[in-house]
Amino acid sequence: MARLLLVSNRLPVTVKVEKDSVAVVRSPGGLATGLSRPHERSGGVWIGWPGDVSRLSESQRSQVEAQLAGLRCVPIHLSASEVSRYYEGYANRVLWPLCHYMLDRVPRQDRDWDVYRKVNERFADLVAKHYQPGDTIWVHDYQLMLVPGLLRQRLPEARIGYFHHIPFPSSEIFRTLPRRDELLEGLLGADLIGFHTVSYVRHFSGALQRQLGLDTDIDRVIWNGRQVRVGAFPMGIDAQAFESLALDPSVLEDVASIRRNATGQRILLGIDRLDYTKGIPRRLLAVQRLLEREPSWRGRLRFIQVAVPSRTQVDAYATYRDLVNELVGRINGLYGSVQNVPVHYLYRSFNEKQLVGLYRAADVLLVTPVRDGMNLVAKEFCAARPDEDGVLVLSEFAGAADAMHRALVVNSYDVEEVADAIEQALEMSESERRERMGSLRAQVKKYDVHWWVSSFLDRLQGLPSLSLRSTRGGGEALAEMKAAPRLALLLDYDGTLVGFAPRPEQAAPDDALRELLARLAARPDTSVSVVSGRPRETLEEWFGALPLGLYAEHGLWARQAPGQPWRMLEGVSVEWKPAVRAVLESFAARVPGSFVEEKSASLVWHYRQVDPEFGALQARELRLHLADTFARQPIDILPGDKVVEVRPRDVHKGRVVPLATQGVSADTRVVAIGDDRTDEDLFASLPLGGFAIHVGNKPTRATYRVSGPSEVRQLLTSLVTP
Repeated sequence: MARLLLVSNRLPVTVKVEKDSVAVVRSPGGLATGLSRPHERSGGVWIGWPGDVSRLSESQRSQVEAQLAGLRCVPIHLSASEVSRYYEGYANRVLWPLCHYMLDRVPRQDRDWDVYRKVNERFADLVAKHYQPGDTIWVHDYQLMLVPGLLRQRLPEARIGYFHHIPFPSSEIFRTLPRRDELLEGLLGADLIGFHTVSYVRHFSGALQRQLGLDTDIDRVIWNGRQVRVGAFPMGIDAQAFESLALDPSVLEDVASIRRNATGQRILLGIDRLDYTKGIPRRLLAVQRLLEREPSWRGRLRFIQVAVPSRTQVDAYATYRDLVNELVGRINGLYGSVQNVPVHYLYRSFNEKQLVGLYRAADVLLVTPVRDGMNLVAKEFCAARPDEDGVLVLSEFAGAADAMHRALVVNSYDVEEVADAIEQALEMSESERRERMGSLRAQVKKYDVHWWVSSFLDRLQGLPSLSLRSTRGGGEALAEMKAAPRLALLLDYDGTLVGFAPRPEQAAPDDALRELLARLAARPDTSVSVVSGRPRETLEEWFGALPLGLYAEHGLWARQAPGQPWRMLEGVSVEWKPAVRAVLESFAARVPGSFVEEKSASLVWHYRQVDPEFGALQARELRLHLADTFARQPIDILPGDKVVEVRPRDVHKGRVVPLATQGVSADTRVVAIGDDRTDEDLFASLPLGGFAIHVGNKPTRATYRVSGPSEVRQLLTSLVTP
């Protein structure tokens, strides 16, 4: 297999200091466990921060470096300031709350962006230093969202994957972020971008449509001439390891002890990092509500809430801890007694054996975050129940809820509903408990962390070769054109000579463009043709007086010189137009802002003025409907830039080339410039020695590439400038 370069904020290790010696040990956890096998088998390296080693002596640091090298881990050392501003600052004070829909927690000023960007650049530089041709790079999580794009700049041919371990918010939320475009462009440096759920994929696609104007085609999007794939890969756990621990005799002793201490009581369990996304206050209120309305449960219920300390240096977390403490105290004060309190609150870390003991002892696990990327605790609970007992109450806002349908799925914002679910779980029959848990366990065991890793890497490494046709810049194209003894220019209009406008009639040529085309046509040994999808009446009105060849409706109509009549291609049928027009008009009626443009032999549905996400979805539905309804008609259905065009089959811009180059001498260099899929037909038909210039960032057969209409005009102006 290809060598794997893993890149994450933290290395999967813990540095333990004991007097004069130090030891580097692998950390437990799903990511470290799942990636250890491919990391070892591929002989790859893992790049990340090893934690703060600044207080270690030189000798101890040398020991750490040697042990990390033995584990094939490459450390990136961050200063205290970088940790404070890149990690605690931008990543966890800005990106974390935003991705979890908590805009009120995002700082009013974006002070740490520059440090976030610089640390991402440091990661990219270190990865590039260790990269070998043929390696696969896999970048992980929101702390490193810029790294894929930075790596693409440094390693254009590399195979790069990225996985986003937290929720990706809706485009309405994401668009509030000041640096939204840079982050999206950073992610688009990857070849495969993975999320936990289909809804996160949809949100990401919506952000691309709204912010960058990119239409995603189901699971792919075109960016800078590359095809970027997007997919849902729900992360799993090492289910076998949890099941094995659940059968360990020492764990079973702990289970028995926990149950003895709760004799006569049912055990509710919550295990979370103490993070404001985990919904602990609302969960406590749901327990309080149950005790309030059902007095029979008082004294018979023990709620064990484990809160693992998290980001203790961040003020918001300290405030949150105080709130949780206050609620625990209030509930215990209301419903506790000398012998018992309903809430047992444990603010500390537990090792895996202790956690599995709690999982195995609990009657009900409450996993009720207000937003969570996946939540592996829910899956760990199921894996740790070989007795096939216990009930999972799961928030619909956790990614895990997408697949764990046999849990009791709740709206974690609805305290009354969560209280109802707790009561339902406590009163559930044994047969129903076992049926639900059996189903959940089968799923957790089948789709474990090893399945997750292999499904992502198989998809990434199975993508087509990353070698793209080399496209060079406009400067080299200009040199070739100036060196040609004779020149024939075939120029697209919309998106090439002018930018796109909300409505077709608003993109009329300005005086500067008309003057430029006139100068080009007057250049010695140069012919100029405009090859457009526009109707012939429009081209005649705009350019009829200029000494140009005009080709309308993608070559259906031709006027080779001023004063000559327009001629239509022979044998073109338009009998399909009334039926297709009815379909397009029905879509225009139900999609506000869209409209239908009719040409002599084609129809175009425009949606540039429609909400980007809604418009893209409707365009996809329209194309599928047309393809299904008119499968036997002689038509082509073409997606364009915020348009869907239906035109006769075999009418395309490639048919213009013989007409536009009729009678030219053998030493004429034919050059075509265009921006979209229709222009690829033109490029494909160029004679030997000709070349094409693509405008934009789509995949192309063109030899050269420029960024947009302004660069096209600069290029053509330079051609006629002495």
